Amino acid sequence: MAYTELVETLVKGVVDNPDAVKVTEDVEVGVRSFHVECDKEDVGKVIGKSGRVVSAIRCVVSAVASKERERAFVKVVTE
Repeated sequence: MAYTELVETLVKGVVDNPDAVKVTEDVEVGVRSFHVECDKEDVGKVIGKSGRVVSAIRCVVSAVASKERERAFVKVVTE
């Protein structure tokens, strides 16, 4: 499973409108950044109370990336 698919699957499991989820990936040397876009109503669900949900998603993605000796960041676009 590719990184983008993993992030997309994790986020779609949390939101009410999974069709609106869009994940874009930026790759630099050894660093991957994922930008997650979703409905305005679902942003709070992706972030979670005190940021717990997005922290859990970041933890899973970072663990997968560390096996490949890479770093990965997940950012939620709120605009």
